[in-house]
This record gives sequence, C-alpha cells and structure tokens, in this order.
Amino acid sequence: MKTKSRDTSRDATLKVLDQSVRRSEPFSGKQPAAYLGMLLLGASIAFVGGNIIPSKNSLPSQASTVATSPSLQSRLPQTADTNFITDVVDRVGPAVVRIDASRTVTSKVPDAFNDPFFRRFFGSNGVEEPQQRVENGTGSGFLIDASGQILTNAHVVEGADTVMVTLKDGRKLQGKVLGADRVTDVAVVKIEGSNLPVVTIGNSDNLKPGEWAIAIGNPLGLDNTVTSGIISATGRSSNQIGVPDKRVEFIQTDAAINPGNSGGPLLNAKGEAIGINTAIIQGAQGLGFSIPINTAQRIANQLIAKGKVDHAYLGIQMVTLTPELQKEVNSNPNSRLNIDRDRGVLIVKVVGNSPAARAGIRAGDIILKIDGKEISDAAAVQQLVEKSGVGNNLAVELSRNGRNLSLNLKPGAFPVN
Repeated sequence: MKTKSRDTSRDATLKVLDQSVRRSEPFSGKQPAAYLGMLLLGASIAFVGGNIIPSKNSLPSQASTVATSPSLQSRLPQTADTNFITDVVDRVGPAVVRIDASRTVTSKVPDAFNDPFFRRFFGSNGVEEPQQRVENGTGSGFLIDASGQILTNAHVVEGADTVMVTLKDGRKLQGKVLGADRVTDVAVVKIEGSNLPVVTIGNSDNLKPGEWAIAIGNPLGLDNTVTSGIISATGRSSNQIGVPDKRVEFIQTDAAINPGNSGGPLLNAKGEAIGINTAIIQGAQGLGFSIPINTAQRIANQLIAKGKVDHAYLGIQMVTLTPELQKEVNSNPNSRLNIDRDRGVLIVKVVGNSPAARAGIRAGDIILKIDGKEISDAAAVQQLVEKSGVGNNLAVELSRNGRNLSLNLKPGAFPVN
C-alpha cells in the first residue's frame, strides 16, 4: 500500500510539473503533492486545545510506559532531589497556566431562502434567523515575563472573543491576545500581574536525540499533568508530520502529549523551556511534536512589538530531486523536460506576479545554491527564505536546461487572507 501511495503522489507531481512547463498559469493549490516542500503556506487550525494530525496508518491507541533501566539510572542528572523530574515540576509548575478560550460563531441562513420563490412556500416567518453558538477550547501556556506575557499556540486562541487564564494557585485572570501567527502556530497572551512566576528559556538549537524531555500542561481537562520521555528527533519538517502550511522544524518527543497540552512547555532536565507542545499524530504511540523555543521566541518578540509577523515569501512550489524522481521525469513521455541532475530542488510551479516570477524563476528550474550554500532538499530552501527576511537580497544559483544561471531576488511578505 505504501508503494502505491508514493507512486500515485509522484505521478500527480509529474502531471503538475508537465502542465506548468506547457503553459503559464496561476498556482491553484489544488494539486496533490504529498511530499512537496511548499512556500505557499497559511491554513487555519481547528479551534480546539490540541492539534491532532490524522495518521496515514491506523495504530492501536494505548498509553506508553517508560521503564528506566539500572544502567540508565546511573546517567540521570544529578540533583539535590533524587527525582530530577519532581525538582523541575516544583520549580516550573507554577508558571504553567490553563487557557480557556471561547468564540461566537454565527450560522448564516442560505441566500436561497431569501428568494421570493421560497417565501411563497415557507412564508416570511418560516425562514429561521441566523443562529449563534459559542465554541469553547482549552489549552495550555506558560509565563515568560513576570508582568504577565504568556506563550501558547495560535490555534488555542485564534478567533477567540474571550480568553480566561487560570494559574496553578487557582487565580483566574482575563487574558488579551497580543498576537497570533498561523504560519508558525505561535501566540502571545497578556494578563495583568506583577512578580508572576516565569519559565526560564533554554536553547533549542543544540538539542540532540536522547536528551530528557518533560511536558507540563492540561490535557483533556486534567490540569497540571506531567509526562516525561526523551527528544526522539529534531528538525522534523512540516511536510513530514502532515502540516505543510506551517513553517516550523519540529522537535519530536515521546513524552505523552494529548489534546489540551497544546501551548504548554517542553522542558529539558534543567527545567528550561526548549519548545511549545503543539501536535500529535492521531492513533500513533510515542509521537508528539513541539515548536522549538528559539523559533517561538523570535515570533513572540514580533507579536509583542507589532501584533503580527511578516514572513518571507517567494511564491514557488518545489520538490526535492532524487535519482528516482529524475528517472521518472525523464522517462515520462508527456514531459518536455530532460533533467541532467539527481540532486537539488526542482521548481514545480511559480505563482504569477510573485517575487520568484518577477526575478525570472521558471517551472523546471533546479535550485542548486542560495547565498553560496548548496541546497539538497526543499526544507532547506524554506528555512533559508524564512531566515532571510522580507526585502533582503537572496543570491540564487539555478540550473535551467543544463545551463547554470545566477539570479538575485527579494522575498516579499507572505500574503495574508
């Protein structure tokens, strides 16, 4: 089944590529591209306290138990308390909060029912007025400033009319959303206070698989829940975990994360925040994902300063080249391309009037280098563009029909709907 799915996806990609080469047309975003790296991002997240990503395979759902071997015990962090996790929870727990958000949704009456034809049958009183309902969501967050700034997920508070923050000591305070960024799923909420407990910020750039990971949050309405495990991987791309509209290289952990944990901190053995817990894959075991704290802090600083984030944008759809893909493209009788490379990033489509289009990039081009750095996969392009910032020059080296070209382009601001 896996082979069939992969082949179907590649056939669809080749079809999109061939259509792009044959004619110039705006990117519709409707083509299936299961493994495409995309710079066209920005879809909404469900208004719930946990972000659940449907899995491709059905797996049995059960709680996992972490057993510590005698040899592992000897390598545990040495603290004054023999249980270092208890020490972390005692210090950090008071700075982790529960966030209850609600929004009012209006169900509109279909325009057809306002047509005189329908009113002949139903009468003027037969058509219901627009209905309103209140949707509630629960998530987590953690204080990063003693005056009341809280980091959480955008999908926890997005579109909320009211936000109520509950501290561990039981106090309930009204929260104000300073800003929420869909592209990275980071938000900042502000409560009024002083001398509040805060979480110490760590460094997520140097994380290694195997390091300890501790999650604190409010899963399924069970406040102040603690789970622990390890960092099982770093640098998981948004495409890999099934959220291609996000621009995040996720931390993967086997510390249990459930709906309601979203927005809570992922901590290291020192009790420093190294991530924001954000997503799980439905039906999987031991697979949770967190936004690296360095990314979250960079986004939070912009949200606090101006309430929004400007993301760099090229306007291209792309795929990582492999020997297998090169062979499929070249052997496709409907393809007008003859790719002479099996490494790099193949441009599948270019959005009309985008920064990439204005710079002269075309479908079928292969990105080899950006600012002198060799490019091996689509995720690397996305990272470099995101870090470049809006309006800054990028030197791009391409291969087009066997010839190398050098282009300069300036990323624009990601379009917001």
